[in-house]
Amino acid sequence: MIRINLLPHREEKRKARREQFYALSGLMLVLGIVVWFLGFTVINGYISSQESKNAYLKLQISELDKEIDEIKKLKEQTEALLARKQVIESLQANRAETVYLFNELAKQVPAGIYLRSVKQTGLNVALAGYSQSSARVSTLMRNLDESPLLERPQLVEIKAATVGRRRLSDFSLNISITRQTAESTKKPAGQSPSTVSPQTDKKP
Repeated sequence: MIRINLLPHREEKRKARREQFYALSGLMLVLGIVVWFLGFTVINGYISSQESKNAYLKLQISELDKEIDEIKKLKEQTEALLARKQVIESLQANRAETVYLFNELAKQVPAGIYLRSVKQTGLNVALAGYSQSSARVSTLMRNLDESPLLERPQLVEIKAATVGRRRLSDFSLNISITRQTAESTKKPAGQSPSTVSPQTDKKP
């Protein structure tokens, strides 16, 4: 009987399978490394691109913040200028009202009455002074009530007083400037109502 030794043949097959396994393992390892490298490159590129976009957005936001700050400053300057303009217009109007007020008081205050205080707050005016008699205070209030520039005279107080050894009446009253007079002071130059020359009173 003929005997054939198959061990070398089987060993060669095992060796071939091992080599094939090692070759496939090496190929898979290489493919894995290639895939990992490609994935890393793509992800890294995406991250770099996103960081560039973020940096650009931050720059644009910074520029917008600067523009917003400039707009705020311009708005504040504009509001300050408007407020200053309103103050100037108010002062001019109050100055004109004061001129009309003193001219009208000089016209309406009768002889024997001496004003020591005139305080204006908006359209309201507080008068204080001395009178030779209570009747002259009544005359003053009647004159003020009939004035086209003043209205609503209200007596606050009247009492006896001595000034320089003379017995007088110390009085205080409130009046209002008419709305028409206040509005006329805001008209352009040349359109203001005519003023009245003040009347000179003799002081005690």
